[in-house]
Amino acid sequence: MHQQGFSLIELLMGLAIAGIVLLLVSPAFAALAEANHREEAAQSLISGLRSARSEAITRNQTVIIHAIDDDWSQGWRIIADVSGKGHEDTRNPLLFEQRSSARVPIVGNWRVVSFVRFSGLGEPLMPDKAFQAGTLHLCAAREPVSHLQVVLAATGRVRLNNQKVEQALCAEEKRLKAKSARAAL
Repeated sequence: MHQQGFSLIELLMGLAIAGIVLLLVSPAFAALAEANHREEAAQSLISGLRSARSEAITRNQTVIIHAIDDDWSQGWRIIADVSGKGHEDTRNPLLFEQRSSARVPIVGNWRVVSFVRFSGLGEPLMPDKAFQAGTLHLCAAREPVSHLQVVLAATGRVRLNNQKVEQALCAEEKRLKAKSARAAL
């Protein structure tokens, strides 16, 4: 009588080979997933900045896009700045909110660290009427590297740079998050 199927040793060898292949493939898959999350977050941020600018021009009034809890990684809100006090005034009407579940580390230089304010003409202006231009860096999860940069020009135009560069702001963000996590314990 001829048996069909696998012996226990053949089955164990097959599982061992499958395990080795999974170990080799999983870091590449994780890196691909992280890159997709960064790209999605960048496109969402660009869309939000463009929407805020368009809304400011349409309303002919100051509109602000600001990071939720001063952290672009958590998402952003677009508000009409009716009172002139920015996002600190909770009575300003909320126009749109986008929360992020990907938790991609996003840091901005000092001009765009937590908000961008568009005038009624669509120009990004600081509260003191100085022009506001800057770069938001989408950082890697495990190293101080910026893979994508959302660049806001002084004219209000937004573009995406796709360059892998070392960024001190990314390292600073990790240090601050670790410090606040320890403080919460």
